[in-house]
Amino acid sequence: MQPGWDMRIITLNVNGIRSAARKGFYAWMERQDADLMCLQETKAQEHQLPLEAAAVAHYTGDFFDAERKGYSGVAIYAKRAPDRIVRGFGWPDYDKEGRYVQFDYGQLSIASLYVTSGAMGPARQAIKEDFLEKLYARLADLRRDGRSYILCGDYNIAHREIDVYNPRRCEKISGFLPHERAWMDGVLDELGWIDAFRLINGDPGQFTWWSNFQNAFEHNRGWRLDYQLVSPDLRDSVQRAHIYRDTRFSDHAPVIVDYSLS
Repeated sequence: MQPGWDMRIITLNVNGIRSAARKGFYAWMERQDADLMCLQETKAQEHQLPLEAAAVAHYTGDFFDAERKGYSGVAIYAKRAPDRIVRGFGWPDYDKEGRYVQFDYGQLSIASLYVTSGAMGPARQAIKEDFLEKLYARLADLRRDGRSYILCGDYNIAHREIDVYNPRRCEKISGFLPHERAWMDGVLDELGWIDAFRLINGDPGQFTWWSNFQNAFEHNRGWRLDYQLVSPDLRDSVQRAHIYRDTRFSDHAPVIVDYSLS
């Protein structure tokens, strides 16, 4: 970890990097001047990136693509080249979907994670629950390895009632099922990971994803599915956190967190 590193990290599920680019994502990214930009659901092989991607040459970019075209995929853009890049968890069935990439800087690791969705029905929900079981064990291992972590991404879980627009309506929907919320309880309360956004902002109505139906965004009928989880040693480094809503690049919104590492 580099002492005195004040940095801004943004996480965003772009729901297709080419689509987000057409909506002005790369110009916005330049204006934000973030130190790291963690992306999920890029839905593009690296050779399919839009022309705008070539204009951010002052960033080191690494894309971990899904084997299946137009599906999943994660990426990180960083101002400082990392000491090491880790792609995948070593789980073949999930690594072929491009769900995890990690940049290491000394003893600090920053990752982009895309948790599987169960919204397409029982078969995908079963896959999601298998992924979550494996991920919980990995998160426990990471807490014991002595490194500092910032794990950005779309976790596809809204944790508490404050994190959905209508808890009663949502409680039987994948992403807000009781056992999914209990999984997040375990990650935060038992394993000790810190939800950086909620450390700063306890207000209701703070959502990061909205359905495309019935003007959900306009009425703020959303879910908070996107997180930056940090290891406990970084608790005091979290300075500011907010969700950007002024321009829409996808059905998700960017989560922006400022850190001061001492």
